[in-house]
Amino acid sequence: MSLITNFRERQALEGPHTRWEEAKFLWRVVTEFLRAFRRLHFVSPCVTVFGSARFHEGHEYYTLTRTVGARLADLGFTVMTGGGPGLMEAANRGAKDVGGHSVGCNIVLPMEQKPNPYLDTWLPFHYFFVRKVLLFKYSYAFVAMPGGIGTLDELFEAGTLIQTKKIDRFPIVLMGTSYWKDVRELFEVMEKEGAISPEDQSLILVTDSVDEAINHIRTHALDRFQLRRVVKLRPVKILGERG
Repeated sequence: MSLITNFRERQALEGPHTRWEEAKFLWRVVTEFLRAFRRLHFVSPCVTVFGSARFHEGHEYYTLTRTVGARLADLGFTVMTGGGPGLMEAANRGAKDVGGHSVGCNIVLPMEQKPNPYLDTWLPFHYFFVRKVLLFKYSYAFVAMPGGIGTLDELFEAGTLIQTKKIDRFPIVLMGTSYWKDVRELFEVMEKEGAISPEDQSLILVTDSVDEAINHIRTHALDRFQLRRVVKLRPVKILGERG
């Protein structure tokens, strides 16, 4: 990532600037959205898989995530990830193992985040908030594999959007009961204290079983939203769209 790009991203979060600088920032954001909408208009329905960039091939979480990606693709979903290495790569790789479609929304960072080689479609984003919109916009379910702060950010964003009815009640699956033990207990404490309702947890599944996860997504996403009836839209060439 160039120093100029890094400066512009930090500048956007430093409070007010000149009207001209704010207009340029707005244009960069709009440009990212427009480019993404054109490229991703034809990939839905997706399931977005979150997970750490730091667990690589040979790790049990990598193997598990690759299996999850393959099983999601077998259901007919496009597997969407953050497009980077580690568990994102594993999910995309699993989709490609079975001939499925694989998409990455890659954040531009000075370290860790390079596009993995198992992507049919990928886009670079300079702004996390733009990238997150795209990770949620095209997805009917969300799978959180073991991860760090970024994975937690995406997990709680999904929960917030569902709780506040900004998106429909799409299922959320947390893979790895021991890894997510403390988060699950936190949800229980929040429910006990009245900070969330039992309904807020009803579509969150914490499991070690890939079969259980896939059946949960099949019931609460594939069957509920009748996704077999989704009509594939045709690209409009004059707009520069590609299917």
